[in-house]
Amino acid sequence: MKIWYDACTGKHIRYGVAIAKRLRRLGHEVILTTRKHPDTLELAKILNDKFIPIGEYEPATLFTRLEESARRILKLSKMLENNTPDVAISHQSVDLCRVAFGLNIPIILTADTPHATAVNKLTIPLANTLVISEAIPRRFFKNYGTPKIFQFKGVDEVAWIKHFQPSKYFEIKKPLIVVRQMETKASYALGKPDITEKIAQKLTSLGNVLFLPRYTKSKKRGLTITKEFVDSATLVAHADLVVSIGGTIAREAALQGVPSIAISEFGQTHVNKYLSEKGFPLFIVDTSKVLAIAKKYLGKKWDVKEKLAKLENPVDTIEKVITEKHFSKINKNKREHPQ
Repeated sequence: MKIWYDACTGKHIRYGVAIAKRLRRLGHEVILTTRKHPDTLELAKILNDKFIPIGEYEPATLFTRLEESARRILKLSKMLENNTPDVAISHQSVDLCRVAFGLNIPIILTADTPHATAVNKLTIPLANTLVISEAIPRRFFKNYGTPKIFQFKGVDEVAWIKHFQPSKYFEIKKPLIVVRQMETKASYALGKPDITEKIAQKLTSLGNVLFLPRYTKSKKRGLTITKEFVDSATLVAHADLVVSIGGTIAREAALQGVPSIAISEFGQTHVNKYLSEKGFPLFIVDTSKVLAIAKKYLGKKWDVKEKLAKLENPVDTIEKVITEKHFSKINKNKREHPQ
């Protein structure tokens, strides 16, 4: 079977590589595409997998977003014209969904952000199958009309953290506090203030703060900012504390036993609460309590091996969807062409 995966961000790159490795072992052919983005191309090099770069992330205005997406959709459709896959998979790539739907290719989606209304509207209604964490109530996605939902006992990040081996050598001053900048240009964050830099400045009283900016790497007073690209999963494995707004990097850290703070004004998501309730060191607090929680847990690493072993890998679920009868039926009974 020929499978296409499109990655729009660094997280998607990690997910795509994990899925591709599994499916290739099963004898499937996997095509990986991505776009130029602050995290994608560099991370693809580190993970040593071949992604075809098509288009770029252009979030300056609503017009640039729309225009670049339209250009990318055309380029992707041209690429697949004489090489049509049997199934398309993504973590809610809008471009993949539009192309795959237009070309009558069945779509499998992963998703973990019910609050991302715009991307949900543009992707879930076009999908055949949705693979989500059991942390997220089905009703949040059922409203979009997806025909089939499969849930797994874990979070998406388990796909690449469960057997992750961070590099042993990482020369950086301790104690190390990693702060990830808010994704200010994401559709769900537009118009909301970025508080991460102020929080990072306050945390300098406790140790060396490495600030991971989303878009540009300009110098920030009192903060460490690396010039080169940093593999965040390896970085947080060596950290003494991680602070973020959304949660991917916090979950990557917590799954490795590193104390992590998700700021509740944005980080109070189902998947964050799920890991916290299962005993992983992920603390969901409001801005006023970040410093106090940081002081309490800085450098106190948890042994989470047994807890991590109990969580299910979503790639297992994706494999079942593809190989079992459910997907065979979808492939045999493709919907009528939408054009």
